[in-house]
Amino acid sequence: MKVLFTFYVPSGGVETLNKLRCENLQKSGIECHVLYLMPGSGSHNQGNFPVFITSEDAGIKAVLDKHNYDAIIVTSDYLLLERLRRLGYDRILIYESQGLGKRSDARNLIIDAVPFLRSYCNAVLIPPTDHLLELFIEICPWLHRYVIPNIVDVQSFQHIPGEPPRDPVIAWVGRLETNKNWSEYLKVAHQIRLHKPDLHLWMFHDPDLAADDQKEQFNRELQSLGLKGRLSVFTNIPNHIMPVYYSSIAGSGGFLLSSSITEGFGYAVAEAICCTCPVLSTDSDGVRSFITHNITGKFYPIGNVEAAVNEGLELMNNLPLREAIRRQGREHMVSRFGFEQYARSFREMLNSFSIF
Repeated sequence: MKVLFTFYVPSGGVETLNKLRCENLQKSGIECHVLYLMPGSGSHNQGNFPVFITSEDAGIKAVLDKHNYDAIIVTSDYLLLERLRRLGYDRILIYESQGLGKRSDARNLIIDAVPFLRSYCNAVLIPPTDHLLELFIEICPWLHRYVIPNIVDVQSFQHIPGEPPRDPVIAWVGRLETNKNWSEYLKVAHQIRLHKPDLHLWMFHDPDLAADDQKEQFNRELQSLGLKGRLSVFTNIPNHIMPVYYSSIAGSGGFLLSSSITEGFGYAVAEAICCTCPVLSTDSDGVRSFITHNITGKFYPIGNVEAAVNEGLELMNNLPLREAIRRQGREHMVSRFGFEQYARSFREMLNSFSIF
């Protein structure tokens, strides 16, 4: 069987997901290709599967005609469903819901997508994320749903011994957008620095995906909080290098702060936990798969900077709790998220459409 995955751009969690699942589904006999409509920062993350980058009808049709896919998984871009049908694709089309942002944004997008889902789509694929499942049940009760946990590379993402930074680091991974809630990260770090004057901030993001107004607001807030001299920004770091950084953050005595309003899955959180890097997070839905409070990570109520500071300081100062969270987090990821489970569930989904 042959499958095509599509997305807007090779960047962020979806690019990570595509790389992992293509490499591993192929081991179970499913040939996988990926189509991106635009180039992006993840273009250098090479895999052992074909990747096409084109937004032109002629280019997309050439890919479709040449490869005769049994199924196409269209991630997020519901408009592409109609386009693929118009270009002559008449086999199984599955819409995949990933990275739709805040619940209100996800609701609006799904409502807008209804005519396309009705006319062109065979099913929807979602991670085990409560708000997405609830929205599709409510808005698209007629659409068949497949719920499959995303792959996490627990083999590559593990602690890498090395010389840790001298000073503690609080890190953040994401895009400069309102749903990722970068402003709260800065506020929390500013308050923790009052207790930890030697604190450093590391931010991993793709500036090409940030709107100009967000960049301007970020620079203003950074300046007003007096954090500019404490911040290191890392751009376009290849995904396979991130275990080195997560391990360094863990060794520094710091942690990863995930301040998102809503996450469909939360790859940065999952991968950090795999590397035994402690995580303090908002309860952004998707990360519930990884975090049990004070067992595999820590939660704080979104918007409550004081609570975040208290939880963050405990994560840094209570060493027995910190070490237990690091160990239990890694054990949880290894036991729950692996390649075999995803391949089995994905094949069962295709088999249900008589694709064998």
